[in-house]
Amino acid sequence: WMRRQRVLRRLLRKYRQQKKIDKHIYHYFYRHAKGNAYKNKRVLVEAIHKMKAEKMKAKALAEQQEARKEKAKLQKAKKAQK
Repeated sequence: WMRRQRVLRRLLRKYRQQKKIDKHIYHYFYRHAKGNAYKNKRVLVEAIHKMKAEKMKAKALAEQQEARKEKAKLQKAKKAQK
C-alpha cells in the first residue's frame, strides 16, 4: 500500500514540476490518491488526462459562447442602426 502511495505521489510531483498539471489539479489528485481512489499509476494517468480534456473542452465551449454573444451583439447594433 505504501509503495503505491509513493509511486502515485512521485508521479504527481513530477507532473506538477513539468507544468503538466497546475497546483489545483495536483491537490485534487493528491487527496484522491490518499483516499485510495486509484489502483495504480496507469489509472491515475488516465484520470489526469480525462480531467485535462474536460477542462480544455469546457474552455473551448466558453470561448465559442463568448464569440456567439459578440456576433449577436454586433447583429443587434447593425439592425438598430437601420
